[in-house]
Formats: sequence, C-alpha cells, structure tokens
Amino acid sequence: MQSKHSTGKIVSVCVSKPKIVEVNGELVSTGIFKEPVSGRVQLRTLNLDGDEQADLTVHGGIDKALYSYPLEHYSWWQKQLPDVEFPLGKFGENLTTTGLLETDVFIGDEFQMGTAIVKVSQPRLPCYKLGIKFGRRDVIKTFVQSGFSGIYFSVIQEGELGVGDKIKFLGGDEYRISVSDVANLFNGKRARDPDFIELCLRSQLAKQMKRFID
Repeated sequence: MQSKHSTGKIVSVCVSKPKIVEVNGELVSTGIFKEPVSGRVQLRTLNLDGDEQADLTVHGGIDKALYSYPLEHYSWWQKQLPDVEFPLGKFGENLTTTGLLETDVFIGDEFQMGTAIVKVSQPRLPCYKLGIKFGRRDVIKTFVQSGFSGIYFSVIQEGELGVGDKIKFLGGDEYRISVSDVANLFNGKRARDPDFIELCLRSQLAKQMKRFID
C-alpha cells in the first residue's frame, strides 16, 4: 500500500539566512522570513542552498532538513485571518506544494523531488517565532489546533529541485502512521491510545515520541 496521493507538485521554493528582528525590545535571530527563489536549488543533507536555521537546538538537523506546507491550506487560513496577507512561504516553509497533504502522507514515505530523494520524518510543532512572522501570538495555537502541520523531510539523496517539479512517491514503510495522526496526538485531538503510541515507538518516530510521553 502506498500514500493516497502518489504524486504532488512544487509550487514555490523559499529560503532565508537567519535575520535579527526586534521583538518586545529584544533582538531575536530567526530564519522564518523565507523568500521565494527561482531556478534550480541544490538540496543537501541539512538544508537547501541559501537556507539556514537560527536555533539548531529546535530547528534543522538531519530530520528537519526540508519543510513543506500544502497550498491547499492557504484558503482556510485566509478565512481565519482575513486581514492577513498570505504570500507563498508565509509559514516559513521551504516548499509550498500541492497534492501532499498530512492526512495522505505517512512517516517514512520516500519521494523524489527533482533529482533529490527525501523521506517524511515528522510533523511540525511550531515555536514562538511563527508568532513573530505573523505579528500575533494567537496564530501558534491556531496552527497547532488546525492539524495543518506541514511535513518535515530528511534527505536520502542530495539533488536539485525547483518550481514546477513533480513530487513522485517512491515507497513507504510497514507502520503506516500518517503525519496528521502524529500531529493530532501532539495537539490532543487524538487520544493517547497505548497501541498507537507503541506503534510510534517502534517506528522512526521513536525519539520524538519518547520526548512526548516523558
């Protein structure tokens, strides 16, 4: 069995070096203010060329080398926050995509994007910097409760990708744990079913789950 959507598409590629912004009189370094880029971009083991994370204790690393967010969610957000503008990359994602939803994609799924191969690692749990990007703190709670977490990937094979590239499903693992199920476990929408938690602990989510249940 494979993911419900075997192919998707990249509609935006965004990167950013860390920037210093002032928040409540304090200086904060953040890489969340990503901007779209054109042409082919090299994806490496830890990030896209031109992209960096500011706080490597909670962002980046092998399991968070690439972050995608579905374009399909943008219309929902526009209804929730009608006074906010939503250019592509608004959520600090590297890739804005179509056809790659959290409900249909599973932890461990592998995809080809351009000449790169990536593996789904986990949903996103946002930090306070998403509130900085939006200029409002309440967006963090809305983001978590929405279940629209976006998808983090690790890099299996480095390569180039760009806008318009198809996202091709290559295969998955035996556990069949959707990104949405994990996000909803963290936000409380899914009950802490012991069997499901045990399944997660046996899967590639072991490190994250142990931190969650401690």
